[in-house]
Amino acid sequence: MPAAPTTTTDVLVVGGGPSGLALAAELARRDLSVRVVAPHPPQPFAPTYGAWFDELPAWAQVCAAQVWTDVRVYTGSRPTPLMRPYALLDNARLLAALLERGGEGLCWTQGRVTGAHQRGALWHVQGNVGEEWTARLVVDASGHGGLLLPTPFAGGAALQTAYGIVARFKQAPSPPGAMVWMDYRAPHLNTAEVRAEPTFLYAMHLGADRYFVQETSLIARPAPSRDVMAARLHARLEALGTPPHDAESDEWVAFPMNAPAPVPGPVLAFGAAAGLVHPISGFQVAGALNDAPRVAAAVSVALLTGQDAAAAGWDALWPPERRAAREVHLLDLGALLELPGDRLGDFFAAFFRLPAAEWHAFLAPHTGVRRLARNMLRVFVHAPGAVRLPLARAALKHSGVSLRALREAARMKESARISHPSAAPARHPEAMTQSDDTRREANSGDIDQQEVIEEGMQGATGNVDADGLDPDVNRQKKLEELRENIAEISGEGR
Repeated sequence: MPAAPTTTTDVLVVGGGPSGLALAAELARRDLSVRVVAPHPPQPFAPTYGAWFDELPAWAQVCAAQVWTDVRVYTGSRPTPLMRPYALLDNARLLAALLERGGEGLCWTQGRVTGAHQRGALWHVQGNVGEEWTARLVVDASGHGGLLLPTPFAGGAALQTAYGIVARFKQAPSPPGAMVWMDYRAPHLNTAEVRAEPTFLYAMHLGADRYFVQETSLIARPAPSRDVMAARLHARLEALGTPPHDAESDEWVAFPMNAPAPVPGPVLAFGAAAGLVHPISGFQVAGALNDAPRVAAAVSVALLTGQDAAAAGWDALWPPERRAAREVHLLDLGALLELPGDRLGDFFAAFFRLPAAEWHAFLAPHTGVRRLARNMLRVFVHAPGAVRLPLARAALKHSGVSLRALREAARMKESARISHPSAAPARHPEAMTQSDDTRREANSGDIDQQEVIEEGMQGATGNVDADGLDPDVNRQKKLEELRENIAEISGEGR
């Protein structure tokens, strides 16, 4: 039963989405009283949520509506098999599991939060019709952009947008039995259209003649509208000779991808409101389900011992290594924004030529900064020349981001070396166990590459022109220098 409006709870969570509810449930499991305030009663989440099956915690794996082992991408005429199971979440089952995990310690209150302020040891949270709730800690899990802790987007929000439908088809719009994670083929569009607004097909075979098909813009600023994306999807289906019939539902999503690591404050944030959307894939739900127990444990200990619970939560959610990694991801995101749309397929062809463990790590939420940087540089090395030049321009234009991340990595590495001195391991990047890789992340001597990268990025300071380069720089020479440096960094020159 809901608590009385005047009851003070340990934690008040603003928002009833899967991320906020996941943290609320984990807090309640630690014997804290938790109030969730959302504009609606508990109801199945509306968006379609997919996740790599191996990234879901065990309890959430049973909430999968369907799991595909045939998962593929198309960056050209032939498919690239990803060999990694992918799950579609059953949102009603996920909601029920989260509420069950929260148990009696979780109180759901229907309302709209308009503000919050702290008086003494308590937070006073206001509702839009005069309600006031009190709690020892407030968590903003209100979704993209944040409500109590607004997210700043440098240069404006860069959005991922998508329009999709669930429908029946007389002819299969994508391979039967398969999940198409990304299909950049677009023979029905001319080069100028693709270059200006690149989009791809994301498709799931749901069984029999039912499919979920979605036209997606990975990231754009400004982003294409719902009408544009719907027209793109139907044009694709018409060109394939597979118009839908008996459409069951449609879906429109638009959310920012370029949130920075947040500045910690007295309000804790979680989920999309805490900048947890992956800047390259747009995923965040599986990551939030995994983050929730760690953050809840830190908050619980802090509340029990009279410490700053918000600070403890922030430290658990955004440790220095993760903040440095976000800098690298934002550099990658800037590069994708610079890349002409008709070259995105070439970029992802190079990306998925990485060893599986490496592209898995690149799309994971907690990969270390050095590993991310190495993989980004390896993609650069193996990409065709028409892709490398825009990526090089982006790297030069945003070099401050990469250098801050690498300096932070160097600082963390030095700290780890002093605390845990050990000999540098032999370099065998293609033949490491996971534990070996973890040790390498902590002890590798590869961070000396920072000086090489810094040298390769000179020319991005001082006066620059529109593409981020000093007007007096010889662009061809600069690109050759970058190639040489990256070859050395990635090991390709050895």
